[in-house]
Amino acid sequence: MGAQRTVHVLHNSEQPASVFALLESGTKVVPLIADGLFDLMMIKFATMYTSKKQTKIESKGPRFEIGDFCVKLGSVTMSQNFKGVLVEVEYRPCVVPGEAWNLIKEFLQGFIGSAVANQPPPYLQNRMNDIYQPMDTIHQYLDHFGQYRKATGVL
Repeated sequence: MGAQRTVHVLHNSEQPASVFALLESGTKVVPLIADGLFDLMMIKFATMYTSKKQTKIESKGPRFEIGDFCVKLGSVTMSQNFKGVLVEVEYRPCVVPGEAWNLIKEFLQGFIGSAVANQPPPYLQNRMNDIYQPMDTIHQYLDHFGQYRKATGVL
């Protein structure tokens, strides 16, 4: 029997035609972006693999455009139980996190205050000079969802 692998399948309303998947195998994470048929393919694979039914977790809420910023406020629910709020901020004119981080941080501090971390999210810290891609957002959502799962003891 091989090593245990976990596949996380995520959807993002900003890319409605895409399905994002992350395959975790030990210390390696393999990202995949596919079209909507990927969900159907995963159903077909269910007969070949043992499915560990994870509790559905999602973030839903309004999206605002404020000047050059896009802000999404998401109510995080797990099994229809409210768990918290996620705030996503994008500075549209810039695709390199290192060039935009201080501006995003200052923008967030304007309405969240001192709760904003001084450092970028852990996922971005080694990618500050890379071009930001939709998969980067998916990784960060998965990180946050994992924190919510741990906080409630659901892994």
